[in-house]
Amino acid sequence: MSTTRKAAGVVGGLLVLLVVFAGGYLAGRTGAGSVVDPASLPDAERRFIERMSGASLVGRFTIAGREDRPARPERYDLSSVEKVGEDLWRFNARLRYGDVDTALPIVVPMRFAGDTPMISITDLTIPTLGTFTARVFFEGDRYSGTWQHGEYGGHMFGRIEKTNE
Repeated sequence: MSTTRKAAGVVGGLLVLLVVFAGGYLAGRTGAGSVVDPASLPDAERRFIERMSGASLVGRFTIAGREDRPARPERYDLSSVEKVGEDLWRFNARLRYGDVDTALPIVVPMRFAGDTPMISITDLTIPTLGTFTARVFFEGDRYSGTWQHGEYGGHMFGRIEKTNE
């Protein structure tokens, strides 16, 4: 076997390993293929999945420093919400705010303080949208929180509406 052929084989093998590693990393990061069985979850987490799957978050957001302007509308249509790791949850969502209208799965860390679910993200990059920091909590039929995207940030708030029973 020639040296060139051996080198090509080694490079090809390394490329395959890189692809496998990258695929495993992305699957782990996004929770792909690892949905936690809802029957195994505590009551509060099961109720959250039931409440949020097929629901819409309909509200408004403000921009700090622009208090003279009215809050702008936002809408997040959730086809499903799934627990995919210890404190990782995937929101399969369509996002609509400002000039944005896109559908994608978003995996975020979320914890429960008693029966109150709270999303806490710091410098989370969402493909095609950018990098965000946010704290959002859900209570009954309402949500509220803060957000930051680069130099802009503010508050977000609204109601949770069940859209497909």
